[in-house]
Amino acid sequence: MTTRETTDGAPAVAGLLLAAGGGRRLGGRPKALLPHRGRPLVEHAVRVLREGGCATVHVVLGAQADEVRARASLPGCVPVGNPDWEQGMGSSLRVGLDSLTGTGMRAALVSLVDQPGIGPEAMARVLAAYEGEESLVSAAYDGVRGHPVLFGAAHWAGIAATAHGDRGARAYLKEHRPEVVLVECGDVARPFDIDTEADLAHLE
Repeated sequence: MTTRETTDGAPAVAGLLLAAGGGRRLGGRPKALLPHRGRPLVEHAVRVLREGGCATVHVVLGAQADEVRARASLPGCVPVGNPDWEQGMGSSLRVGLDSLTGTGMRAALVSLVDQPGIGPEAMARVLAAYEGEESLVSAAYDGVRGHPVLFGAAHWAGIAATAHGDRGARAYLKEHRPEVVLVECGDVARPFDIDTEADLAHLE
């Protein structure tokens, strides 16, 4: 049994994809449905988590959630609706972590749907640093913390209590900075966001 497995041999770390954003600066187009390599961007983001080592993936949906469910192929995923998605990423993180509570998962590897430059290699590096429910791990780019991030289950309640607006887990990670393991990923990933019309040039 590896540290990434539960006592019955099942994977202990779930992927948690935050894909609820409405793309306000993109004319109100949900980021999950932006086309990338011929398919909705959310499909690419799920595949990256799976190829990085997460067999289970919970996907938090918000803006036009019904259309995302209808148009995107997400077999084996657990879709999680966030009715308060307009409040920001913090609300999606809270909903996502709550959906994992009681599942037996010991950690969540959290990624954002609008960062297609971060691939399976970065996911796998961060996942490899998982040691148990107390783990706090973050990808770093030239030493600066970014995504993906891994939250051991022991931290979920504390993160949920401080995740507000678009700040997500930033306050919690700052408070627990000495405990956070940084894993350099700048050589294998590019952490840009798809936020504006100009950013759409990054999509294929």
